[in-house]
Amino acid sequence: VDMLMRMRLVTPTFAERCCTLAAVVSRQRISMSTPPSSFIEEVNTQYEGLHRAFEEQFWGTKMALKDGSYTVDALTKAKGEMEAFLASKEKLAQTRGYLARSDLSEAERATLAIFERTFGCYIMESEAALALREKCTAIEGTLEDARNKMRLGAVLDGAFVELSSVGLRSKMRVDGSEATRKACWEGLRSIGEFVTANGFVELVRARNAMARELGYEDFYDYKVTQAEGFGKGALFGMLDTLEQGTRPLMEEARANLAAAKGEAALLAYNSAYMMAGSVTQKLDPYFPFERAVEQWGRSFAALGISYEGASMRLDLLDRKGKYSNGFCHWPQPAWVKADGSFQPTVTHFTSLADPSAVGSGHTALTTLMHEAGHAAHFANIKMPSPLFSQERAPTSVAYAELQSMFLDSLVGDAAWRFQYARDREGSPLPFALHEEDVRAKHPYEVFSLRAMLAVPYFEKALYELPDGELSAAAIQALADEVETRIQGGPGGRPLLSVPHLLSDEASCYYHGYVLAEMAVHQTRAFFAARDGVIVDNPRVGPTLRDAYWRPGNSEPFLGLVERLTGKPLTGDSWVATLQQPVDELLEEERAAYAAAAKAANGAAAKAAVDLDMRVTLVDGDEVIADTTEEGDFLAACKKFEGHIRQRFPRAAAA
Repeated sequence: VDMLMRMRLVTPTFAERCCTLAAVVSRQRISMSTPPSSFIEEVNTQYEGLHRAFEEQFWGTKMALKDGSYTVDALTKAKGEMEAFLASKEKLAQTRGYLARSDLSEAERATLAIFERTFGCYIMESEAALALREKCTAIEGTLEDARNKMRLGAVLDGAFVELSSVGLRSKMRVDGSEATRKACWEGLRSIGEFVTANGFVELVRARNAMARELGYEDFYDYKVTQAEGFGKGALFGMLDTLEQGTRPLMEEARANLAAAKGEAALLAYNSAYMMAGSVTQKLDPYFPFERAVEQWGRSFAALGISYEGASMRLDLLDRKGKYSNGFCHWPQPAWVKADGSFQPTVTHFTSLADPSAVGSGHTALTTLMHEAGHAAHFANIKMPSPLFSQERAPTSVAYAELQSMFLDSLVGDAAWRFQYARDREGSPLPFALHEEDVRAKHPYEVFSLRAMLAVPYFEKALYELPDGELSAAAIQALADEVETRIQGGPGGRPLLSVPHLLSDEASCYYHGYVLAEMAVHQTRAFFAARDGVIVDNPRVGPTLRDAYWRPGNSEPFLGLVERLTGKPLTGDSWVATLQQPVDELLEEERAAYAAAAKAANGAAAKAAVDLDMRVTLVDGDEVIADTTEEGDFLAACKKFEGHIRQRFPRAAAA
């Protein structure tokens, strides 16, 4: 683990390791006379190494680390080798041969079943499809590299100011100047022009050609079938119900916003600011960025969440050349080995924080709760193969996102805010300010749902475009049309600025957020009915662990939700939340805040935090703090806090 966290496994270069591993894999041929346990062990070990090699390259290139062995070419090569292993027809045939035996243990049969499902997701019978897959990977690597190096920003006061996509969106939410907000939105719009001029058109065409060669309707149908186990038609049957059911709420909310703030409030660059810009500024002191890591740790520990001996590398600060989207990946998956020993996860976790920006602390803490929710989920999978605990197909997107979105939802709860939203003097966020926030945002929460829906509806329409109509102009026009149709007008986050569209792993993925949010509200309703409270409830972590986390991808997402909540997944709980009158909601929130205040005795703020995890806080190649070096989690948090105060003195003094 120590060596992993230094981004090195052994002394040879990354390229040498990949070549050696590929050579070993290609030489090995497992006879059907080999015991099932030996076959399983060989597959597990080989996949673990290839997975780790790819994820190291992914991290090194996306974080723009200085080590010259991290390159787009090496990333493409590592990904190809991993996918070639997963696409082995020979291994699928061997797996099915073993599954036909009657002498398998329950664990062996379950493991072979996930082998079969996984190999089935990657095997391409067509040589033409394989060639197209390689073409997609090459285009994608070049496009993402160009996007990472794009000169992005806005013209402010007559001069171009470089800002990341996160920086542009943050400024748009809180800046009092409409001209500045418009310039930031135009900066975000420029991403669409850039990507469609730098390979995205060709990537869409190649992805569709590959999917159709494999017998799918289009690339979206291919991706959703592989990840969720049901096709595009079934997915949009569910999404259409939600879209149609919430359209009247959206139309009413837009009319109310225009009546309250003026028609200009409906402009894409004004809506977020008009709804809550001043409230965001008032909330800012209660979410100091430098304390975000500590508050996340305290909150998760109080929920009874353990990381089972994992290691986590956090790169939280924005910088030039860094990948423009937060993510959480696992170069080392968790799994139970043949000898019964448990292999903990190693997690790579990044966000794009600018501590000097208003609202950065709230964004950072929400992101921590989200991505660390992913990390908690994958750290707690205890199954007999790393293939149960990797985030690609056949792991359900919705299943993975449910865990993180449930935990980040707590940041908006009154009880959570009393306990963890505290200014630099330790005073809790006043309920009056929470009430102001709720009154400003709750009537318009449907906008978030509609913005979330817009992404899958755009990608669906994108991959349904006939090849002859695919062009940069057509894609940009389609994005504008979908925003208007689904969101009522141009969106504050232009669809073509969404980074998920470019990456193979994240493309045709966003529907998972929608299904997950449905499950979040259903799961919250379950805990509220069973326990009365969620925040600081030590039963929450163990319940999530046993019901959702332990099985990994061995069970279907819809079945897991139904088993815990006692009912099939629907959007009813989500829609009920959106429809709840604001005064009724505030009555519930006031009671929860008062209960949290009554229960507080100061002990929680002094208690040690034991997440059973090594945490290393970094900024690119620089190590800021390490729980092993500092002695414990809170000591590392204090060192991180000092680093931020020294590096961003104005932000820390605000």
